[in-house]
Amino acid sequence: MDIDSWSRHLNTSSPLESTIVVNPSADSGLPGARLRRLSIRCHENEIPPFADAALQQLYGNLFSSLAYSKVFGGAENASTYVVRDGEEIVCVWLFRHEGNLVRVINEGIRPERDEVMRFANTIFANYPSAHMIAFHAIQAQRWQLPYPYQRYNCLEDMVLQMPRTAADYLASLGKSTRSYVNRYLNKLKRDFPSFRFQAFDAAQIQPQQVQEIIELNRSRMHGKGKVSINDEKMAQRILRLAEQCGFIGAIMIDGRICAGTINYRVGDNYFLEVLAHNPVYNDYRVGTLCCYLTICECITRGGNEYHFLWGQDDYKSRLLGVQRDLDHVVLYRSRLYALRHAGEVVRNLSNAWERKVRVRMRQARRENGFLARLVSAVVLGVKSLR
Repeated sequence: MDIDSWSRHLNTSSPLESTIVVNPSADSGLPGARLRRLSIRCHENEIPPFADAALQQLYGNLFSSLAYSKVFGGAENASTYVVRDGEEIVCVWLFRHEGNLVRVINEGIRPERDEVMRFANTIFANYPSAHMIAFHAIQAQRWQLPYPYQRYNCLEDMVLQMPRTAADYLASLGKSTRSYVNRYLNKLKRDFPSFRFQAFDAAQIQPQQVQEIIELNRSRMHGKGKVSINDEKMAQRILRLAEQCGFIGAIMIDGRICAGTINYRVGDNYFLEVLAHNPVYNDYRVGTLCCYLTICECITRGGNEYHFLWGQDDYKSRLLGVQRDLDHVVLYRSRLYALRHAGEVVRNLSNAWERKVRVRMRQARRENGFLARLVSAVVLGVKSLR
């Protein structure tokens, strides 16, 4: 449907409420397609009670959930943009008005062109001081918009579309991966008769379990000469979110966790936060086995997608994670306002370039160590000139 085909009737009771009558698309091919009457409302500095369930139902994404925003930040001073088709809620976006910028908090979403247009029209019409609208880590498309905008890849999410059964999942793995899983799983069971895999829902999760898995992660990173990002502050946030929507999968030997995953469930989708194992069991590949068994349990529980999240680690592709690109997008009120915020334009161009270089370096490390060192030297040289 074309934006010009919309007719708007503003509700005089509030400048942030409106109704849009949307004509059926001429090329829909559907006889008798109904006229849609979309109502828009912005709840300023408020997140209404219905937003939590609506966000989960509409997007099923951790990074568009109210629980995540409250624990990791983003919900403070947030407003809520709501679109209804009759009584049905069809869009809920949280956003913050930060001076000249309106920042959309929802991440991981795949907004259609018309949704972006409705939101931009509403924001620019009702917030005169808003010169820019920023979306982060969304599945952006190459929209045709009357507003100038910048778009660049900022992250990737490795996603598995889960089969109907665990048996189907095993069968869908590559031949070498199936052999890998069966060989090491049988070896683990043979050498450790007390082996078992256990799953814990949010209501069953104990703080000690979360702490043990995080400690395994810290120890493993320390062994590599690295510092884990899961410091005490992060650990407390993980625990708070896990107690709300967490899901732990753990390989137990003699009653102790030797490998574990900390995940979150939003709708029918699961999101991996931490995967860690005790290096004592390196010869049994318990880290990959624990992730595989966790996925099987998620499938048994009716899961739809399993998100390995950022990074192109080998185990993610081995377990059939497929890359889903996520972009940063900034819309400007007009070309004039884009010129007025030339600093933002340049920053986005710089971020886009650095992202491309990092991705290329990661590919080069896999293919050619010398090329990776060369690219890294060039990047450091360019940065030193700034």
